[in-house]
Amino acid sequence: MALRASANGIEIAYDTFGSPGGRPLLLIMGLGSQMIHWDEEFCALLADGGHHVIRFDNRDVGESTHFHDAGTPAFGSAGGDAPYLLGDMADDAAGLLDALGLESAHVAGASMGGMIAQAMAIRHPDRVRSLTSIMSTPSPQAAPPTAAAMAVLMSPPAPDRETVIARALETWKVIGSPDHPLDTDRVARLAGLSYDRAYDPAGVARQLAAITASGDRAPQLKELSVPTLVLHGEQDPLVPLSGGIATADAVPGARLVTYPGMGHDLPRPLWPEFAAEIGGLTAAAER
Repeated sequence: MALRASANGIEIAYDTFGSPGGRPLLLIMGLGSQMIHWDEEFCALLADGGHHVIRFDNRDVGESTHFHDAGTPAFGSAGGDAPYLLGDMADDAAGLLDALGLESAHVAGASMGGMIAQAMAIRHPDRVRSLTSIMSTPSPQAAPPTAAAMAVLMSPPAPDRETVIARALETWKVIGSPDHPLDTDRVARLAGLSYDRAYDPAGVARQLAAITASGDRAPQLKELSVPTLVLHGEQDPLVPLSGGIATADAVPGARLVTYPGMGHDLPRPLWPEFAAEIGGLTAAAER
């Protein structure tokens, strides 16, 4: 059972790994994905590297607050019917730090989580010790998805648990890493567990509206002075490599690391490399 914290006017579900005396590392997951998609084994790798790891459910997924009363926005909202923006989700993350008694933390986000992490560094620069943006982008326009990736992203909601699992397997076959075999057992297990924790397709639509309505962060990213790492797969069909390049180009001094044969996922064989890169950044930032 996840822990609970009140933050930014909502309830956030979270858990932690490693010693509270370690370098605090806040992990932010992507569109429609719950904190369990930060695999416990990967979190343990990060904790073994000296981090106090915090993972949490974004608003509208998992066991955090869902905005049911906001309904289902139309795809591509320009702002009018998006009930919140990525900046509000960044404020959630900052509020979680408050609830945990942390003045600041290293922040790493994947996909939409990278967008939220970028927004957090812009809105709360004093709270972010370092920024790691993984398979993300300053704006959707900088990295438009392929037609196949867009098709799976826009699939209609699944009617039951069995279909949710089948859809997840279909999705990751399209957007996953071509050079790393899909771990179908893990995908199916996480899809089933996510369904059991909270299945809310309208919540995912609200998150997607937040992405499309939040505009381009590149101008504000150019003003940052935070140590920044950008990790990106070279074969990502959902957020192509151009998004990682645009992020690294925007943030002064950012380091870009790309992975051949990696798509829009975090392949298990690369976990030690990801952990080493993040650990190197956070240790240097502490110095």
